Amino acid sequence: MSAVFQDHFSGLASRYADFRPRYPDALFDYLARLAATDEWVWDCACGSGQATMDLAARFDKVIATDGSAQQIASAPRRNNVEYRVALADQSGLEDESIGLVTIAQALHWFNHDEFFAEVERVLKPGGTLAAWAYGASQIEGNGMDAIVRDYYANVVRPYWPPEWKIIEGRYRAIRLPFPEIRTPSFRMEVHWTLDQLLGYFSSWSATNRFVEATGRDPIEPLRHDLAMVWGEPERARRVVWPLTLRVAVKPW
Repeated sequence: MSAVFQDHFSGLASRYADFRPRYPDALFDYLARLAATDEWVWDCACGSGQATMDLAARFDKVIATDGSAQQIASAPRRNNVEYRVALADQSGLEDESIGLVTIAQALHWFNHDEFFAEVERVLKPGGTLAAWAYGASQIEGNGMDAIVRDYYANVVRPYWPPEWKIIEGRYRAIRLPFPEIRTPSFRMEVHWTLDQLLGYFSSWSATNRFVEATGRDPIEPLRHDLAMVWGEPERARRVVWPLTLRVAVKPW
């Protein structure tokens, strides 16, 4: 039986699309070396297309699925991308039709046994499974990271779903279904104003759950604390997230 879809993001679809950082080009260039450009790619749990467009720029066909119709509706369109509302373990794809399966910032939500069985079914022999995630950010400027750590640990931490611990463990607890290969290191990097950074924090599922549970907006106190050390709010500061990437190849 398929696991029940846990929808933490439909209510945040527009903010998720507006404020989530982009994954680095180098990551997608690396993925493009793992599969031929004419292979079909399944971008599972695509959200509002954070990885989909970059995959579509490098591969002939991308099928992007998500359990949230609202997230799919917020995703940008491209001729070689087919969007489908579908659960991770019920893709509707044909057997052995896919050359690359990608999961960006979502593997921790899945029932892994059921999802990996679906991956084994749809992935061609020799095909690649790639999953990545990011956790805590590193913000340029003295005192920034301490304020954000306090927000994470002492304000919204009780409102993270339990699956978030898998990200905190950098996906080490997940056993992939195929032999794993070593990968390069990647990181995301942006230059954001204070409002952009706060928009990102407002897209956290834990922030949304805090608001629903308490009726209070935790972003405003965070804005006050960060503004004290930020300087001019329109000043752009560098924000970095190290990526955890795990890649496995289905045997021939």
